[in-house]
Parts: sequence; C-alpha cells; structure tokens
Amino acid sequence: MFFRVGGNVFLEKMTKKYKGIDLFCGIGGFRLAMEASDVDCVFSSDIDKFAQATYEANFNETPVGDIKKVKPEDIPEFDILTAGFPCQPFSYAGGKEGFKDETRGTLFFDICRILEYRKPPMVFLENVKGIVSHDGGNTLATIISTLEELGYYPHWTVLSSLDFGLPQKRERWYCVAFRENIIFEFPQPLGTHPVLREIVEIGDNSPELALSQLELERIDYHFAHCHECQRVRHDNSKYAPDTKKGKYGVFSFQKPDGSLRFHVGDRAKTQIQEAFYACLDTYAPTIIANRTPKLWDLRRRLSVLESKRLQGFPDEFIMPVSDCQALKQLGNSVSIPIIKSIMRKMIFAYEKYVVIK
Repeated sequence: MFFRVGGNVFLEKMTKKYKGIDLFCGIGGFRLAMEASDVDCVFSSDIDKFAQATYEANFNETPVGDIKKVKPEDIPEFDILTAGFPCQPFSYAGGKEGFKDETRGTLFFDICRILEYRKPPMVFLENVKGIVSHDGGNTLATIISTLEELGYYPHWTVLSSLDFGLPQKRERWYCVAFRENIIFEFPQPLGTHPVLREIVEIGDNSPELALSQLELERIDYHFAHCHECQRVRHDNSKYAPDTKKGKYGVFSFQKPDGSLRFHVGDRAKTQIQEAFYACLDTYAPTIIANRTPKLWDLRRRLSVLESKRLQGFPDEFIMPVSDCQALKQLGNSVSIPIIKSIMRKMIFAYEKYVVIK
C-alpha cells in the first residue's frame, strides 16, 4: 500500500497476518516460505556460527544460539512453529512416564517445551525420510504421541522435491500439526519432473568444479566398455583384498534415465552404491552436507549457484562463506518450493476451519 506525504510517495510496510518462529533455522529455508505466506518471523535459532552468518546476511538479524538455553517465556508470541530439527536417536519408553522422559536429552524435547508453554495453533516439522523406520518405527511413534499429548492433531507424510519443481530426488518427512482437529491434505505432486539442464550453467568450466582424474578415468573406462556388457567391472587390484571393494570388485552401469552408478558387487549387501553421477537430462541425487551432485557428461560437480537452484533458493541469495561451507549449508537446508507449498496448504486449512467454526 502506498501513501503520500507532500509531493513524495512512500511504500507502507504492511503488518503480516501471522507470526512464526524458525527453530534450527540453518540459512532460512523456512523463513523464505514464511515471507511468501504473509508470516512475520519473530524469532530464529541456530547454533552454527556459519549458518548464522548466512542468515544474518539475508535477513538482517542473527539467530539466537543454543535453543537449550532459551526459556520459552523469552520467545515472543507466535502462531506457527517451524523446525527442521536434527534427528538424534532416542528410545521409546513405552508410554509409562509421559513425553518429557521419552524425549529428554534430544532437541525434539526443546520443541516440546516451547509448544507446551506457548501452545501455537500451527506446527510445521521436517526431517529425514529415515525417521519413519528409525528404531523399528518407535522414534516416529514417540514424536506423534508426544504431539498428541501436547494437545495437537498431527498429519505426516513423505514427499520428494522431485515432484515439486526441483531436479533432485530428495525424500523428506513432513509433519503439520494443529491444536484443533482440522482437515488437512498435503499438496499433490505437480506431475512433471524437471531435469538438471534447467538449472545448470553449461558454460561454467571452473577448474575447481572438475572431477578428479581417478573419477574421469573410470567414467571413460565405463563408456569404453559398456558395449561389451551392461554391467562393467573395474580394476579392483588397487584395493586391499580384505576390503569390500577388493573382495567383491567395483562395477558400473547406466540407468535408462542416463545416470551412471558405481557400486560394490557384494550381492549379499544388495550391491552397495559407491558413486552416483547424474547428467543434464535427469535429476540429481539428494544434496547433503558432505556430498555435492556430480555430472558425468559435464565432467564436474555442481557449483554453489547451481546448488542454490537445486534447493529452490533464489540466485540473489547471499552466501558470505566459503564454497565448502555454502554447499554444506545448502545440503542441510530444506527445499524451498515444497516448504512453501505445504505452508500455504497449512494456513489455508487453518483459515478455513476458523471461518467455519
């Protein structure tokens, strides 16, 4: 909204409809989703100093450090709690002593004590897909039952970023919870799968992005011999005979989508994947803190700019850290488009309930 004073026109800062907090905020993936959904972020927290620097560079505020040292009463009132919380193993205590004992010592407990004190109407959590099966399903059962004990109605699913506009097969667990028994449906896949060609700067031949000589040699070896057999066996004499690679050998094969996979040939271990090389016309594997996707056809790994795009961050997003730290931060982040989509659905469901009520 604009207003005029004398001969000058000014942009009035509008008050956002909701307030949110960003726990374990990293570099601000959830915050970008908040800003796209008319939510004012009133508190953020992350213990990593490098993530704090990136967050500050983009949002002009430094997140609070260790959440364990923050009292719930010191956090401003809010409507939405978001958290991509670290999944530390914790045991299932059989429901004998309540949620505090079941989750004590984990960072999930810090979410719980804030929810118990503030009782916000909406909660949005994210974690790795493995949380579903961790400890035989007991970890997830504890999380869900704890939210219910706190007065929430949780909804959860596993979704892939590949289904929401990003050329990355990144499957993550998402949970939305309300303090009312609200009807909620997660967003449906878009029905199209983008490819890396859409985000890659093909002309970027920066030397620091090049694959190692060993990697290049074995990629070339695969394509020189793949006409002889679909599954190419590589020289494993350089590996100690008592290691898996030395004992079972290393093999490569190309999938129909064009990606090139290397694996250790231990069939008893379902052929352990040793390396994954994407190409321009397929998707990337999940970008994680210690692994940047690589392309065999460009013979290099993705740059920081391309990795930002892989997670849905805008090109202008500032990363005032080393490339190594930037890639680590992006690997630890959430995928922006899917977070935006879920948050819009969450707020819409809440608003619809309030109107009907």
